[in-house]
Amino acid sequence: MIRRYLSKHDHPLDSLDLDLCQRAFDALLVELKLAKDSEEAERVAAMIIELYRQGIHDERQLAILVGGAGGKS
Repeated sequence: MIRRYLSKHDHPLDSLDLDLCQRAFDALLVELKLAKDSEEAERVAAMIIELYRQGIHDERQLAILVGGAGGKS
């Protein structure tokens, strides 16, 4: 019964999930001309993971949504 109260956000990402997020992240680093170890890159990664957990599981859609946000705060 408790399972119905758990959202997908509460489940860990598996290696396939992380691979997809990594590809979106790598594409955005190139598109936005960001260094991998920059604060902006950390924000991009966090946004990708959050969107993925919210149900966006398409690599291109993730890149579009995060890239459209400029990848920066």
